[in-house]
Amino acid sequence: MNNYIITQIDELEPQTCPCGTTRRAFVSPDNTVATIHMVDISKDSRVHYHKKLTEIYLILEGNGHMELDGEQIPVKPMTTILIKPGCRHRAVGQMRIVNIPIPAFDPADEWFDD
Repeated sequence: MNNYIITQIDELEPQTCPCGTTRRAFVSPDNTVATIHMVDISKDSRVHYHKKLTEIYLILEGNGHMELDGEQIPVKPMTTILIKPGCRHRAVGQMRIVNIPIPAFDPADEWFDD
């Protein structure tokens, strides 16, 4: 077994997520360290939070804002955001981002107030 994994993220099957659609790389039961997601943000993204995950967002394309604990922060390409556990957040606008969840993404750790 190799000590590395290579994925062509733009060739992965898109999945629906609270922010729009995502392509998730390195999601497997034997990887608990981190994953990486390429997300196409839609205008109807939902406010959510995580109890365990820290997320790092990198805005690749588009403009809009991040809603972070109720505060609206303008973002543009190459903006980076570290989102700590418990921070209610969503991206608003037409954007493509990279999201790195640490530890690895767990769908059971997506929480909604509504």
